[in-house]
Amino acid sequence: MSFRKLYCHFENYIVISTEVEKSQIFDPLRKKHVALTPEEGVRQWFIGILHEDCGYPYHLMRSEVAFRFGEDVGGLSGASRKLYRADVVVYEPGTLKPFIIVECKRPEVDITSDAALQALRYISVLEAPWVVLTNGTKTYVFHRSDNTYIPEKTLPHYK
Repeated sequence: MSFRKLYCHFENYIVISTEVEKSQIFDPLRKKHVALTPEEGVRQWFIGILHEDCGYPYHLMRSEVAFRFGEDVGGLSGASRKLYRADVVVYEPGTLKPFIIVECKRPEVDITSDAALQALRYISVLEAPWVVLTNGTKTYVFHRSDNTYIPEKTLPHYK
């Protein structure tokens, strides 16, 4: 699968709303139009890849998944920990455990070690065996083997 080739077609997912001043795109996971920022365009493009090319049904995916990371302080379970949002989470059928975490960046943002550390924080909480880092022009896929994430060329397809 060529991620670069598919990115060129992400315009197919854009729905412009004339009722608001800003351009919008329909998010099939949140079932509503959202502001079309550069990062949102990348997120919707990759949701399209997961659904159309890898076969994952929309009901097994969520965008903007909130979770807390860090130490509890003063007995306030969860309230003192920092809130994060994973761009896209694909859940395993049957168990509904996180299976793939996707971290999206704007196209002009390089995928650096900071982005990788951000994704590592997410997977340490969500415990997904697959992680994707993408800015739409470069996409990195990793799979967990034991306690190590190994670079992969493709994502698993829905079974």
